Amino acid sequence: MDNDISSFQHFSYPFEVLQQIAHDILDHARKGGASACEANVSDGCGLNVTVRQSAVETIEHTRDKGLSVTVYIGQKRGHASTSDFSPQAIGDTVAAALSIARHTAADDCAGLADATLLASSFPDLSLYHPWELSVEQAIELAQGCEAAAFAVDKRITNSEGATISVNTSQFVYANSLGFTGGYPLSRHSISCAVIAAEQDTMQRDYWYSVARDAADLEPITEVGKKAGMRSVARLGAKKIATCEVPVLFEAPIASSLIGHFTQAVSGSSLYRKSSFLLDSIGRQVFSPDIQIRELPHIKKGLASCAFDDEGVATYERNVVENGVVQGYFLNSYAARKLGLRTTGNAGGNHNLVLEKAAPLPFSALLKKMNRGLLVTELLGHGVNGVTGDYSRGASGFWVENGELCYPVEEITIAGNLKEMLQGIVAVGSDRIVRGSKQCGSLLIERMTVAGH
Repeated sequence: MDNDISSFQHFSYPFEVLQQIAHDILDHARKGGASACEANVSDGCGLNVTVRQSAVETIEHTRDKGLSVTVYIGQKRGHASTSDFSPQAIGDTVAAALSIARHTAADDCAGLADATLLASSFPDLSLYHPWELSVEQAIELAQGCEAAAFAVDKRITNSEGATISVNTSQFVYANSLGFTGGYPLSRHSISCAVIAAEQDTMQRDYWYSVARDAADLEPITEVGKKAGMRSVARLGAKKIATCEVPVLFEAPIASSLIGHFTQAVSGSSLYRKSSFLLDSIGRQVFSPDIQIRELPHIKKGLASCAFDDEGVATYERNVVENGVVQGYFLNSYAARKLGLRTTGNAGGNHNLVLEKAAPLPFSALLKKMNRGLLVTELLGHGVNGVTGDYSRGASGFWVENGELCYPVEEITIAGNLKEMLQGIVAVGSDRIVRGSKQCGSLLIERMTVAGH
């Protein structure tokens, strides 16, 4: 993979210009009467190519830029944004933010992050790997991906397309405490979705791979092959009777359970008291052998960063240790609301990894489950963050004697997240990295599966 930037990937502005714009914003705000200010300026570009049944369906070039400004007059806050980088627009945007602040009630928790917590070192996390790819090359790759899916089985009769996505961006964050930081980023992906048909039934499934560096993407033929195999495997799906059984969440969707935990121990949920995990630090929330670590400095990590959206230095920490919650996810505002200190999570979490001693291969997870349900797709949003009640549509496979028996569909799985997190009895070694949360497949001891 060549690291040169192809013509469509050149940023619209040199990095130094973004820095200058950020500093101009701070100057305007100070002169306008702001006691504090922060600015974020970004610039990005990309290419998305989709083919369907080997014909080109879409070719999309993207160019995005924007700036946002947050000003404080004492503890009154105002925010405004624009995609216009002209001096006039910058001045107008700062003026709009100041006007909003003057008409807003004071909030004693509002303000910039504590100056002592701002990042002072910026390790190279290898987050920028531009992918030199012409439109013709992207089309060829997408066609190869889709062809690999069709080659799996003659019952694959249609396609929703294969897509190659190439994205690069850069940003600068600066505030009136003297902090300025920023860097370029890249994020590329390959995806494929196909439809398998047998008699009068059809089933659809997909697969995708995402990475900072195109060299780390799954081979295009693998992505297509997995999409095809998954679609064919779903043919002949049945309904099952309502039962209470162990449920195995396949790795690609298992990370959603970490997502529900993260949301429950995030600042806004906690200070609004809209979480099923209030006051959970020091409490056993997971089964005793579960660890969750936050690793913000992984090289090429999809959620790696040296500092958060407020300039606060990120650091490695154990969020869950032996099943016990050790920390929350807080920005400065939420931390002040709770009488705590920011955890450097303004903007979200950074590479959460759920681990268990002696993770099991997928086949061993099925054997351990013996009889139950493997869930490969979740539908709907039936999760109550206040009570932890969980009820979602699902499809997957029925398992008997540790073996996949047949696909199932039109079912609902239900439980309560408190019991589900406590009931994780095994973790798979099949960890997939697609975002900010990573884990292998997760086996839950018992859930209600509603069928007919």
